[in-house]
Amino acid sequence: MQEHARAMVLASLTGDSLALGAHWIYDTAKIDEQFGRITDLLAPVEGSYHPAKNLGDFTHYGDQCFHLLEHLAAKGGHFDVNEYSRDWQSFMMGYQGYKDKATKETLKNLAAGKGPQTCGSQSTDLGGPARIAPLIYCYRDNLNEMLAAVTAQTTFTHSGPGVVDGALFLTRSCYSILHGARPREAFEEALDNTMASLDLDLRLRKCLEATNLDTRRQVKEFGQMCAINAALPGAVYTVLKNEDSLEEALIETVMAGGDSAARGMVVGMLLGAYHGRDKIPSRWVNKLNCCKEIQTSLDELP
Repeated sequence: MQEHARAMVLASLTGDSLALGAHWIYDTAKIDEQFGRITDLLAPVEGSYHPAKNLGDFTHYGDQCFHLLEHLAAKGGHFDVNEYSRDWQSFMMGYQGYKDKATKETLKNLAAGKGPQTCGSQSTDLGGPARIAPLIYCYRDNLNEMLAAVTAQTTFTHSGPGVVDGALFLTRSCYSILHGARPREAFEEALDNTMASLDLDLRLRKCLEATNLDTRRQVKEFGQMCAINAALPGAVYTVLKNEDSLEEALIETVMAGGDSAARGMVVGMLLGAYHGRDKIPSRWVNKLNCCKEIQTSLDELP
């Protein structure tokens, strides 16, 4: 199980980096015209939200996931939101990449004296839950501690309606997959145990219906935007539609446009946990600029 848990972290970060070149392009015809079918890591194009980034880098989502991984490695795999908040605040105050609204609002609240339990923005973006793979790795043998850590980490920056529900759904799904469940089985069990948000529950249950629609079309129907009620169902559908191929699932995620980075992290997380390291294309992993550092941090964790 540990090797699949390592693959879960690596695939999640790889999914973010694969999305970097076309991130937040919503017009899929423009993606087709400008890139063709994206099958490899790309640098951001001119006019991107990530002008300081290069091929093999992460978006701001991936950077925060990698920062969480390094933080956990330095703390022996133990998550304390008070310690994390200080580390995160220092990291993000000097951050040169894109700062989204959730980050800016959380920093503002911290500066105003709010604590890590109350400083979270009202954002409903999937970007908060999307970075949890390192926590799942650390608490892979203890579901209750995992759920508590994920809740604290998510609400630290994202406390809008439905975000915690989505984060706990992902947590339970990954836990079940790491312990031998197939994705559909894991999703059904997670829905039966965590969902208080009726809208998100209905949207996720729709994913469990027949997967006969093209991934791009279904993602567009759910919504290509960042909000968890749109982005999480799109990611779950992509996993079910492309369950046998992590590579194809991540390519389809990027080709579907919009907030492909957050969806890519979730798709990578789930299918990395399911398939393990061998299904993550080496041509992607070898181009990650933090590849060695990811491996080192994972090696330092229990």
